[in-house]
Amino acid sequence: MNLVLIRVSLRSMEFRLLEKKKDTIKVEVHEADDTLIYPLLHELLQDKNVVDARYVTGHPQLDKSILIVEVKEGKPQAALKKAAKALANQFAEARQLIEKQLG
Repeated sequence: MNLVLIRVSLRSMEFRLLEKKKDTIKVEVHEADDTLIYPLLHELLQDKNVVDARYVTGHPQLDKSILIVEVKEGKPQAALKKAAKALANQFAEARQLIEKQLG
């Protein structure tokens, strides 16, 4: 019998809107988890309406992490929500597959 341990961090990321323009938002990310941020960036960059998506970290003890999303059409907030939802669905599918195959 195979035993699989999956540990999930209990900390949660917090997002704070720093700047909002028609086509760009800058969001400060507290307690950033790179294992979620980078797939989120990847998902954002798959959106045809997203011109740019960047994650700026700076110095780990001095600077806050910033997520920047720029779109050519629509609202940048909507693009971020869409990417987050797509990513959540991918993780849910992976969980279902693991549970199905490992019991």
